Amino acid sequence: MDAAGYTTLNRQSGLMREMAVVANNLANASTTGFRREGVVFSEFITAMGKDPSLSMAHAAGRHVDLSQATVSQTGGTLDFAIQGPGFFLIETAEGERLTRAGSFSPSAEGELVTPDGNRLLDAGGAPVLLPPDATAVTLARDGTLSANGQPIAQIGLWQPADPLALRHQSGTLFAADALEPVEGSVVLQGMLEDSNVEPVSEVTRMIEVQRAYELGQKFLDAEDERVRGVIQALGR
Repeated sequence: MDAAGYTTLNRQSGLMREMAVVANNLANASTTGFRREGVVFSEFITAMGKDPSLSMAHAAGRHVDLSQATVSQTGGTLDFAIQGPGFFLIETAEGERLTRAGSFSPSAEGELVTPDGNRLLDAGGAPVLLPPDATAVTLARDGTLSANGQPIAQIGLWQPADPLALRHQSGTLFAADALEPVEGSVVLQGMLEDSNVEPVSEVTRMIEVQRAYELGQKFLDAEDERVRGVIQALGR
């Protein structure tokens, strides 16, 4: 296979990866706290001696869209939504993770946990615990959680020290090597943040990627026919 074929195959591989990302975005258009993703393409240029240089596109990574999504009112006492940058910090079996999905409930021990059972951590990295006699639970905009009129915890908001180091783990969970506290954002009680995926934009992008892939496939088919024709002509 010549350089044109390898270049096209590499491009096709990247387009397939982007199609998978777009499909995942669409599948999570209604997932609370989901962050839209995009594929980042890099260009590699290689010198070919006396021949022209060879340029190849490679889907090197993913970009996480951290733009604010709409906030929907639920009325749930332990439903929290973030307005502004930042994530909730939760404890999972794989370590600490970040999330914008703020639906919590008390465990048997009184700890606030996600629907998957992961514990919510406060600004100091400790689990948030509701007292057994808690009847009126309120959350201030600065993240101060109170029960029966008494403060019991400060829910911290965190972000990666390097925004490019944010890694999508699964669903609405993200990981980062170094975290720093966020200031200026507010936490709302009785509300949840929606997904920031715009379905119309994603469908449009899916069509664009599909058409680009089809054009690449047509080129490969034409190149294959050309090579076969040359082989047949030389074999006569």
